[in-house]
Amino acid sequence: MDYQQAGVNIEAGRSFVDQIRALVQKTHRPEVLGGLGGFGGYFELPTGYQEPILVSGTDGVGTKLKIAHTLNHHNTVGIDLVAMCVNDILTSGAEPLFFLDYIATGKLEPDQLTAVVEGISAGCEKSGCALLGGETAEMPGFYQGGEYDLAGFCVGIVEKSQLKDGSQVKLRDRAIGLASQGLHSNGFSLVRKIIADNNINWSSQFPEFEGKTLGEVVLTPTEIYVKPVLEVIRAGYDIHGMAHITGGGLPENLPRCLSENQSISLNPKSWAVPPIFSWLAQQGNLTTKTLYETFNMGIGFVLIVPPDIAEELVSWFNERHLYAYDLGEVVSGSGEVLGLD
Repeated sequence: MDYQQAGVNIEAGRSFVDQIRALVQKTHRPEVLGGLGGFGGYFELPTGYQEPILVSGTDGVGTKLKIAHTLNHHNTVGIDLVAMCVNDILTSGAEPLFFLDYIATGKLEPDQLTAVVEGISAGCEKSGCALLGGETAEMPGFYQGGEYDLAGFCVGIVEKSQLKDGSQVKLRDRAIGLASQGLHSNGFSLVRKIIADNNINWSSQFPEFEGKTLGEVVLTPTEIYVKPVLEVIRAGYDIHGMAHITGGGLPENLPRCLSENQSISLNPKSWAVPPIFSWLAQQGNLTTKTLYETFNMGIGFVLIVPPDIAEELVSWFNERHLYAYDLGEVVSGSGEVLGLD
């Protein structure tokens, strides 16, 4: 008996590494040292920082992967994986430096997982961080045939004096919301239950989706906000706080960027909600409370800014086709999001 008879194909693993080598190298920044294949990745810290702070984040894609498996569509979930990590550390004002992935599967299918890494590489390019390395684990009997799981980890850097930690947020500051591309990577356990309970096929088309299938709409990857937000910060705009709107939606994530004794009052009519959310509400008979506590509802990232620059910033983002909205203001309170009832 050998390892392959036990279900682990070493040759397939080598073939996979060869296939992804170019995808990894195209993301490299000047600070990357060495190449693919070592026991660790090497990264030289950028120069020019007086008091550099490293910021790290880790995440996965969740049950959105089940839909990718069902539809055999694998080249966008890697973007989701990168986005969930880099958008998180961006809230500190950090520039992502490098990213590592972990892919686990029951049987290594090089072409399938190469498509996954294509997405990871694309996400790293869009966020300006290097794909420094990763790990692929083949575990027979642990996953169903054709399925895999993903996790990711990124590290970024920010000048200590520029670190955003909530302490800079003031009463009357405005919340500027940046549009999401739909569901992003949260709430998919509920999405999948709604689809299953209503016996809806993923290839179905509905008028709300403008010619796209349901599967195409829900697999739209998470927006990566890194480059435009860093551009705003480097342009000298006074950003007091930021929030990445993920699981738990606006009610759970916005308070994470506030100071003590602060809440935030929003006007739900101030932004456009993508049609996927009203469609899910109808199909699943969802309450408004459930919608806001499960999904991003069209807002993927929020910046808290002084009121005198709010209108200018909204225009700045809109001119770059990353649509922005003035959602509301910071008020006295105990960490609540008001106005969503």
